Amino acid sequence: MFGLFGGAFRLLQCPRLVRVRVRVASSSSSGPAPAQCGAAMQKAVVRCVPSESKLTISLGPRRLQREQSESLRTTLARIAHNTLKAQAKAGKGKRKAAHAQAQAPAQSQAPTVTLYQGEQPVPGDTCNAEAWQEGAVLEVGEARYRVERNPPTFTRLELPASILAGFPVCPTVRVEFGEPAESCFEWLIEGGSGSGAWEPAGSGRVFTPNNGHVGLRLKLRCQPGDGRRSGAAAELESAGAVEAGPGACTFDNRHSFTRRPEEEEAPPLRVVSYNILADVYAQTEFSRISLYPYCAPYALQADYRQSLIQKELSGYNADILCLQEVDKSAFTNSLSPALEAFGFQGVFRIKEKQHEGLATFFRSSKYRLLTQHDVTFSEALASDPFYGELLERISANPNVKEKVLQRSTTFQVCVLQSLKDSSRKLCIGNTHLYWHPKGGHIRLVQIAIAFRHLQQVTTEIYPDAPVIFCGDFNSTPASGVYDFVTKGSISADHPDWTSNGEGELCSMSLTHPFKLKSACGEPAYTNYVGGFQGCLDYIFMDMNMFEVVQVIPFPTHEEITCHLALPSVSHPSDHIALVCDLKCK
Repeated sequence: MFGLFGGAFRLLQCPRLVRVRVRVASSSSSGPAPAQCGAAMQKAVVRCVPSESKLTISLGPRRLQREQSESLRTTLARIAHNTLKAQAKAGKGKRKAAHAQAQAPAQSQAPTVTLYQGEQPVPGDTCNAEAWQEGAVLEVGEARYRVERNPPTFTRLELPASILAGFPVCPTVRVEFGEPAESCFEWLIEGGSGSGAWEPAGSGRVFTPNNGHVGLRLKLRCQPGDGRRSGAAAELESAGAVEAGPGACTFDNRHSFTRRPEEEEAPPLRVVSYNILADVYAQTEFSRISLYPYCAPYALQADYRQSLIQKELSGYNADILCLQEVDKSAFTNSLSPALEAFGFQGVFRIKEKQHEGLATFFRSSKYRLLTQHDVTFSEALASDPFYGELLERISANPNVKEKVLQRSTTFQVCVLQSLKDSSRKLCIGNTHLYWHPKGGHIRLVQIAIAFRHLQQVTTEIYPDAPVIFCGDFNSTPASGVYDFVTKGSISADHPDWTSNGEGELCSMSLTHPFKLKSACGEPAYTNYVGGFQGCLDYIFMDMNMFEVVQVIPFPTHEEITCHLALPSVSHPSDHIALVCDLKCK
């Protein structure tokens, strides 16, 4: 059968008018039942989305776009017309190849084109959106096509550029009209000795190649699904071969403390907070030359670091993951798909005017997301009357007000509900405060906004939800922010109010009602780069509700400094993940 829509699906100039025959239903029409025809059934894939004006009809590699409101009669006429042109073009090619001298035969007639629903032709005045239903049968001459309307379809399928032995490989998968979790994945490894053969290696969304696979390429075969139907299968090969991993990583020994026995009846709540270093910062020339000159350039590449991050995070077996400096593209294309495969659901909050932000993941077998209450500090301060008093006090110093309102710092707040006990809820805060070393006063204003926001959420909306507040606070244990968080108040004469000199003095006393404690204590450092080592990251817990079961030990100083500083070939970020187990009192 010739291709239906020969060419590039655009109107072509015809040398003369041709007649097309299109069968549509009339009061007297009753065509033969499609099921009685003997021709092999092919597929007509129809994509029809209510929010779009056009639908797409695909028969093999050929596609035709038509208005959803257009009559079926007009669309079938176009199919017949394009089929006739394809036949003519194919016939001309054959004659030319054979150097035929005889005059070309007369113009053939277009095939009869009919769309059936059951045994009856669909009326020609039916609009396309209604006509092309699942299970309908399209006849084009002797060819027959069964309509599949909106079947599960891959819209994106990619393998990472860097594939390391011993590290999980998770493809980027986007499925329209389906779910990755309902799709099938089969992994194959290239046969040795250049045989060209592929050998089965595993199944499932995530595959971890071993050392025996080094030097060989991977192939992924997969089929999209929605739990009821399957769409067209696809396969892709890795661009390069599996490479040897970096050897021992800084988190390998930590994973020995995070294994969880399956028979554990009342497991503690495991929380992770981690600044994973945004790719937008890791791959600048300034980063390579000035910030991280000690780090091998390939170890700063996104795919390489994502391989390490995925293995590190999956090995912690956490319940809650609060991540900072998450690139939007990394969340969409890497982290979210990989962590979903490991049993997590995640939400993302981007910083305004930035390409990175905050991500909070939770184990979907234990929790569901009730609500989100994210804010941008500057927007909340400027527009919400709830912060009016604080704005008035800041406005006393225009320099401070301007700096605070220019910042794009965000605060991600998720309220989770236990699937085991619906009365149990958690309020999870996640933030990354202003970074400048002389910005202590700005960070104090930001944390004051954060606590007022938390107070509003936990008193007016979820009064029974205990708070866990994670993040990169860019504040050491000697800072005003740390004092304020852990003591509940800060005085107007705290030195941090003059962190950038008297010109930006904006002193005020602040209080908050929460009783919070650093669950991981005060480590010597959570950030270790060439020019700075210090504790900046915390998991603050409600100490009236939780107690610490264990803090997962940090990498040793020797592990951190074996490549001088962080990041390195064995550690993907310039920060160190905080990991702790909590239980309710």
